[in-house]
Amino acid sequence: MSATFPATPFLREEGKIRADMKNRPPAARRVSPWADALFSALAHSAAWLTLALLAGILISLVIGAAPAIRAYGLSFLWTSEWDPVQNRYGGLVMIYGTLMTSFIALLIAVPVSFGIALFLTELSPLWLKRPLGTAIELLAAVPSIVYGMWGLLVFSPILSRFVQQPLQATFKGVPLLGSLFSGPPVGIGLLSAGIILAIMVIPFIASVMRDVFDVTPPMLKESAYALGSTTWEVVWKVVLPYTKTGVVGGIMLGLGRAIGETMAVTFVIGNFNQLNSLSLFEAANSITSALANEFGEAAPGLHQASLIYLGLVLFLITFIVLTISKLLLRQLKKREGLVA
Repeated sequence: MSATFPATPFLREEGKIRADMKNRPPAARRVSPWADALFSALAHSAAWLTLALLAGILISLVIGAAPAIRAYGLSFLWTSEWDPVQNRYGGLVMIYGTLMTSFIALLIAVPVSFGIALFLTELSPLWLKRPLGTAIELLAAVPSIVYGMWGLLVFSPILSRFVQQPLQATFKGVPLLGSLFSGPPVGIGLLSAGIILAIMVIPFIASVMRDVFDVTPPMLKESAYALGSTTWEVVWKVVLPYTKTGVVGGIMLGLGRAIGETMAVTFVIGNFNQLNSLSLFEAANSITSALANEFGEAAPGLHQASLIYLGLVLFLITFIVLTISKLLLRQLKKREGLVA
């Protein structure tokens, strides 16, 4: 025998709501199916268009460089002779200049950018943080030709007088260092080009580092400070481990900018094809400056094909750098257990 209890007001109200929901007609979808299909098609088209453009650039470079590839093969990469008069070409001088100037630029720009980002996020007073951050970002808007003219007319004489000449006087006769700092005292060469590139890529790397440092949860930093950590310990043990993926991405962004820079390097590198000396102050050449100086006057044939071959090599260098960065980021994620 079961007892029945009168329905409470709450139960009666719940029953009415359920009845209303059963009798209510199905709501119309807010987004029509054709809109989803159109959006998906546009997104896929954009992705495939990017891949098609990349493949098109690569194929056009290979076709244009085909005569030089057939004539020289891979020996083009380690041959230093570049003589348009005798129609003999090798890209070692330009490849070395490109890699060396980019290495010098990163060697200078990464520590400076890290210091700028650290100051802006951890040490700067509020009244200085915004104007200083804006000034750093404005440096990225300066045209590269302005950097090149400034480097040639202003920076190179300063580098020659206050850096190159004292170094040559100090290390004169020293077997290795003497040859490293040799060269005419004009302040033009690999070191000058590398420093100008460093000045150009610092805004890019510093801006990315600052942004990724800002996304670190304040609770993590405050907890570390509460445990007695110094500012350096908080940055090294909390901020960097949390943002290392973004930091590596910012560095690779700066490296790509340095590898592909043309006009600024053309003004200050010297544009001379030589590898007789590995001095930082000897006039040299890079892939981009060689293309800028010679492509407009290159005759159709082996000369033009060799220049396009240099462009293909630059494309492959950039691709290799990006691949290495992706593998590095994957390895960092794997250590964190984010990737199987």
